[in-house]
Amino acid sequence: MCDEDQFSGSAGRDMIPVAEAVGTVLCHDITEIRPGEFKGRAFKKGHIICEVDVRRLQRLGKEHLFALHVGPDEFHEDDAARLLAGAIMGKGVCIKGEPKEGKISIIAEQDGLLKIHIDALMAFNMLGEVMCATLLNNMVVKKGQTVAGTRAIPLVVKRSIVEQAVHIAKGGAGVVQVREMRKPRAGVVITGNEVYYGRIKDAFAPVISKKITEVGGEIVGISFAPDNRSFIADRLRELLNAGADLLITTGGMSVDPDDVTRFAVRDLGAHDISYGSAVLPGAMFLVAYLGETPILGIPACGMYAKTTVFDLVLPRVLAGEKIGRRELAALGHGGLCMKCDACRYPVCPFGK
Repeated sequence: MCDEDQFSGSAGRDMIPVAEAVGTVLCHDITEIRPGEFKGRAFKKGHIICEVDVRRLQRLGKEHLFALHVGPDEFHEDDAARLLAGAIMGKGVCIKGEPKEGKISIIAEQDGLLKIHIDALMAFNMLGEVMCATLLNNMVVKKGQTVAGTRAIPLVVKRSIVEQAVHIAKGGAGVVQVREMRKPRAGVVITGNEVYYGRIKDAFAPVISKKITEVGGEIVGISFAPDNRSFIADRLRELLNAGADLLITTGGMSVDPDDVTRFAVRDLGAHDISYGSAVLPGAMFLVAYLGETPILGIPACGMYAKTTVFDLVLPRVLAGEKIGRRELAALGHGGLCMKCDACRYPVCPFGK
């Protein structure tokens, strides 16, 4: 039996002859029993009766059905789900399979960075009879990974609600999308008198190299520099000339008089320099641009903390996003690392 209160609009339940049921919607599951062979569901609730179903239903002993009429101002849940998913999807995602009980899964069509239009998602879900749930914004995802699911909540939903939801989603230019991340050619300058003059062993190079390799990039070159702003700037220019399309500096980001890396970046001719982020570890992080080339300055925490602000920003830069003061400030919500004994990033709240 079905509960009429769960349906919107003018949809109603009627008992009708099976022969006249084509095009109507079942209100309940129908069980098939074949002694010694099978007992289970032959037709599920919400199934739309078609011509080939009539004879099978009659063989099951059904002469009448409780069926749901879908009015001209309504959608069946599966039809609604198709429309909702089509509107929600932006670039880099696709539908996985057919609707099931009004639900459709959306998967990544490529490896990349998941981007969610959060305001549009909120407006979509505020309508009440439709919903969409997603993974978190700015997650790195793999091809084939489920990133969202949408459905019509009642079995039959008002056409006006679906049309509003589609309008909201399309206005968001794709509520859910996966942006391709370019594979960087990184040039690294490791600063600090203590490393340059051999007083201590460098710990930055293996860390940065590993992180760049993990995103499919390569290291064009690694240079070492003392705390001398012109020397640092010269090394950065050399790496640019060697073909680097991403510059990374390490160290020299504090407030000590000898910490001059950020000034060297400015001397290089960089613009849109943002120094300081609302993330721990990584408060003294720097982002700048030299033309279209991003420059990321990693403070000392990058040596000993497994996950820092660098891990949050790098994928977004590689996905073509421009990072500035606003983006770094927004990271404050969720930007406190819990310093777990065993780091589980990205399966944790950090940066979310």
